[in-house]
Amino acid sequence: MGLVKLYDTTLRDGTQAEDISFLVEDKIRIAHKLDEIGINYIEGGWPGSNPKDVAFFKDIKKEKLSQAKIAAFGSTRRAKITPDKDQNIRTLIQAEPDAITIFGKTWDFHVREALRISLEENLELIFDSLEYLKSHAQEVFYDAEHFFDGYKADPEYAIKTLRAAEQAKVDCIILCDTNGGTLPFELAQIIKDVKKHIQTPLGIHAHNDSECAVANSLHAVDLGVVQVQGTINGFGERCGNANLCSIIPALKLKMQKECVSDEQLRKLRDLSRHVYELANLSPDKHQPYVGNSAFAHKGGVHVSAIQRHPETYEHMRPELVGNTTRVLISDLSGRANILAKAEEFNINLDSKDPVTLDILDNIKDMENRGYQFEGAEASFELLMKRALGTHRKFFSVIGFRVIDEKRHEDQKPLSEATIMVKVGGKLEHTAAEGSGPVNALDNAIRKALEKFYPRLKEVKLLDYKVRVLPAGQGTASSIRVLIESGDKESRWGTVGVSDNIIDASYQALIDSIEYKLHKGEEGEAGKK
Repeated sequence: MGLVKLYDTTLRDGTQAEDISFLVEDKIRIAHKLDEIGINYIEGGWPGSNPKDVAFFKDIKKEKLSQAKIAAFGSTRRAKITPDKDQNIRTLIQAEPDAITIFGKTWDFHVREALRISLEENLELIFDSLEYLKSHAQEVFYDAEHFFDGYKADPEYAIKTLRAAEQAKVDCIILCDTNGGTLPFELAQIIKDVKKHIQTPLGIHAHNDSECAVANSLHAVDLGVVQVQGTINGFGERCGNANLCSIIPALKLKMQKECVSDEQLRKLRDLSRHVYELANLSPDKHQPYVGNSAFAHKGGVHVSAIQRHPETYEHMRPELVGNTTRVLISDLSGRANILAKAEEFNINLDSKDPVTLDILDNIKDMENRGYQFEGAEASFELLMKRALGTHRKFFSVIGFRVIDEKRHEDQKPLSEATIMVKVGGKLEHTAAEGSGPVNALDNAIRKALEKFYPRLKEVKLLDYKVRVLPAGQGTASSIRVLIESGDKESRWGTVGVSDNIIDASYQALIDSIEYKLHKGEEGEAGKK
């Protein structure tokens, strides 16, 4: 078992990704989550580059972290200025982090074209900056920027830049694949050569432009690298950084490297979702280890096999990273899928029960008409309950009407929905406006039912997707509507299909409300 240090740069390199920006408060919240999962170093930002990062380093000092160290990021001193006079270097020290990481140039092409200084002068920049920082900080790391490209261009000079850092007695030298173009077999040969010349502990910082960032990071560890840098969910510039959500379980479970505890590993999916949420991005359902589809099974043969022996179609137990096995219901489904899905919802089905076959036939008929239950498990659960006779009818919709009216050419249309529902023996007739016909209908349904079922106020409509089904009928085609709803505890998906978009939306909305009411009733029964 070898010890590997995890260095997270989500709050710095991750924020360089398109569409990602974190408030200072978001960065503090993410830092706490990273600390909980066992990340050793959290790179909080570049204090010399913007006021937001300066504020982060000031605010994080007021927080109590259990084990993580906060690192500040910057660059070597500018040419013609001593380190003590360089504003960037001074700002790093003023931030008072636990560790300081600076990058310098390895590639002779960059030294000549970007810095426009001599190769010898660049070596002085690296040594001076690191030696000065080492006298002012507990730990100092050196990021050898563009190292692999630099080595390919001029191996001798690339090694000289590392020697300059080693002479300054840095704690770790990180080899960076900044452009993300290095392949694993190239990386291995280069690291082996570096180890012949450099005694200082090595780290790896990989980018994903060739889809090799995770593979390169794991290969580097196998070759003796002791620090791995990356980001949560692989956020980062261009194609992203090495994804720690894939690296951490691979290190711990597949390479037996000490990095996080079993309990911390079980929080991995939660951490991934938390960072997506604060970035205001939808989670990638196909993400390895932590994605919704990472352990999702669709084919009936697969499902039958994983019920007997999960390892037949799963490379590891999903619970180890806080995920779960999911069974998808589709036109590929067999009886095993239905039974497994029923078990997920604590519904007792017998494989020989005619009801099981009835449900299967019903699903296949519905899917022929365009229904899809992969993203609509709440609709599927209600379908099973109706077939079993355990579905409770909380209300009946007598009828509804939706009006869309555009009064002037330069004004938005007005949408109004009127609905009549029956709850018990009481009739409720209600109207509501909305931004569009579906929103108006949703508002009217809730308005009519909330006085009978106040818990519906907790429900929020989180996502609404419309898909025109391929039938070649133009505007008369069938339409599938998928709705994702949620409350404080969970999220659920529902589906509706019709040749009328309002009717398809209505079906999905009604299922969403019924699912919430069933959920609430089961919760109450559980408390009793």
